[in-house]
Amino acid sequence: MHIPKIVEIKQIIRETKTIKTFIFDWEVNDEIPGQFMMLWNFKDEKPMSISLIDPINDEIGFSIRKVGKFTESVHQMEEGDQMGIRGPYGRGFVIAGSKILAVGGGIGMAPVAAFADEASRRGLEVDLVSAATTKDELIFMDRLNKAETNYHSCTDDGTHGFCGFGTELAQELLKKHDYDMLISCGPEVMMKKLAQLSDEYGVPAQFSLERYMKCGIGLCGQCCVDDVGWRVCKEGPVFWGDELRLITEFGNYRRDSAGRKQDF
Repeated sequence: MHIPKIVEIKQIIRETKTIKTFIFDWEVNDEIPGQFMMLWNFKDEKPMSISLIDPINDEIGFSIRKVGKFTESVHQMEEGDQMGIRGPYGRGFVIAGSKILAVGGGIGMAPVAAFADEASRRGLEVDLVSAATTKDELIFMDRLNKAETNYHSCTDDGTHGFCGFGTELAQELLKKHDYDMLISCGPEVMMKKLAQLSDEYGVPAQFSLERYMKCGIGLCGQCCVDDVGWRVCKEGPVFWGDELRLITEFGNYRRDSAGRKQDF
């Protein structure tokens, strides 16, 4: 499990100018939406959320935004090139209830899309809010429109769908419908507001956090959150709303690779 499996890139999908989805043949078994895997380009290794879990075609996918040296090198790869993959790791989303509100912001849509696919396969009703700054940054529109989800796009500038923030649209939906659960991944400021809304409307909620990770298996302690000391790679990355109340840094700051605080 902790030794990378060398696999070929089966397909590359350009989602936006800065995001590509890389699909691999993979024997789908225990992978859960919300979990992550460690990707190795034979020079460095980074954690990536699973954005596609296809048990029918035995495929797995990762949607990667170009933000640094590692992701830039991955974006330069082509179909047929090889990478190392190990995992899955961490705690994923619990899929339960009959009607769910799922909210994704930016690249946070990666685990949210995987969740929506699996929930739809199980026959659950999912209202999905996909939020981005502008139309060109929305991802998975075609895929999610074809899925059995109630898809709602949301852009800050109003170039597609609802004009405003994802939290605003989520609140409108919470006013109109009764949900058994809310799940989310995206900017932490957005998720902090959604956590407040889940309390206000009495809806159990799960949130996927991102922190700087190195080992991915709970040994190095790099991704520990303050106060409770939970490791995001092990106790997370998905946390319940009542757990987040114990994490004072949630929505306020995070730590970089040197342990220095970085405000959101």
